[in-house]
Amino acid sequence: MRITTRVLGASIAAAMFVIAWLTMASPASPASLTEVTNFGTNPSGLRMHLYVPDNVAARPPILVAVHYCTGSGPAFYSGTEFASLADRYGFIVIYPSATRSGACFDVSSPQALKHDGGSDPVGIVSMVKYVEQHNNGDPAQVYVTGASSGGMMTNVLLGDYPDVFKAGAAFMGVPFGCFATTDGSGWNSACANGTIIKTPQEWGDLVRGAFPGYTGARPRMQLWHGTEDATLRYPNFQEEIKQWTNVHGLSQTPAFTDHPQSTWTRTRYGGTGTNVAVEGVSLQGIGHSLPQGGMAAAVIQFFGLDAGSPGTPTPTPTPTPAGACRVTYTMNTWNTGFTTSVTITNTSASPINTWALTFTLPSGQTVTSAWNATISPSSGQVTARNVSYNATIAAGASTNFGFQATHSGNTGKPAAFTLGGTTCAIA
Repeated sequence: MRITTRVLGASIAAAMFVIAWLTMASPASPASLTEVTNFGTNPSGLRMHLYVPDNVAARPPILVAVHYCTGSGPAFYSGTEFASLADRYGFIVIYPSATRSGACFDVSSPQALKHDGGSDPVGIVSMVKYVEQHNNGDPAQVYVTGASSGGMMTNVLLGDYPDVFKAGAAFMGVPFGCFATTDGSGWNSACANGTIIKTPQEWGDLVRGAFPGYTGARPRMQLWHGTEDATLRYPNFQEEIKQWTNVHGLSQTPAFTDHPQSTWTRTRYGGTGTNVAVEGVSLQGIGHSLPQGGMAAAVIQFFGLDAGSPGTPTPTPTPTPAGACRVTYTMNTWNTGFTTSVTITNTSASPINTWALTFTLPSGQTVTSAWNATISPSSGQVTARNVSYNATIAAGASTNFGFQATHSGNTGKPAAFTLGGTTCAIA
């Protein structure tokens, strides 16, 4: 976040006070969005903007974040949380911009729906290759997410380039091939209205047909859709699930269902953990207005960018000696929500390597986002686990994490905390 402060008619001392207060309240990162030109083959004249955080990893993962119709890469940069998450976790974000009238991406032409066929997908993959070559980006950790037209492009890129993308997260999208046209039009009303219904096999065949002969691993897919979406209607959500479960050879019956928030229904296919092959999040009462606050963090968690390499099993926490930990739990509450800062202090003489802090949230409290830790589930008895950069707590040292949550009137604190199975003292 960048804040420009203009103080008119104020004393120098007052101006310095205001600037200092703003800096403390919302520190700005020196990293900035930059445009890259001449990045490679670009048949449709896309523009490329790049965000490289100051703490970029030595071999950084790459996230492509694709905007909605009428949008732009810079608008998606400023209107979503992916750049701030890049600051936290050290990955690079590519923001493509469509330049045709209406600023929609091509998800309908025969060229766009074929591996190396031409149009926008080729330009976007050129951007990825540029970052791999010029920013030491990791080819094994390339991901894509997008909203509306960008959500449709996420489906297209995973179908066209399973050899490039490891996973995708599509907000308000449609299945691969659903928007296909042959008359030069970029709009397909039947698909947008959710009236194109196919069998899982038919949808899967469209994906497989984009890259005939490909036999490698298929990208994982996370799907988000609001039940009241009037632009790309909700039936497309189930059609996407049919398509990607078929691509992965999975049943359409979820292996896991939960409600991370009261209006969210999350279903997982092919497993129950975070790194499943297909995950769907249905949002009750939500229209064409995604992503909303906290959803980007869930995307990053699905990709595995919040805790080391994607797909890496969660390490077993180090057993903690009895009486060797202390927890400080500080809340800042308002009418319907709160934030909490949690400090874990290792009071033993030995380091703790890889930690998991378990506690029970009072009734009516639900976690919506977290930083410096992953927290699951979102209510009841929860466990906060370290992320890649704060796994070790040296003897006598502390680590801090926090989270934001909603409440239904109960702003109480957990009664007890256990670290690695050991009860901690409460400061």
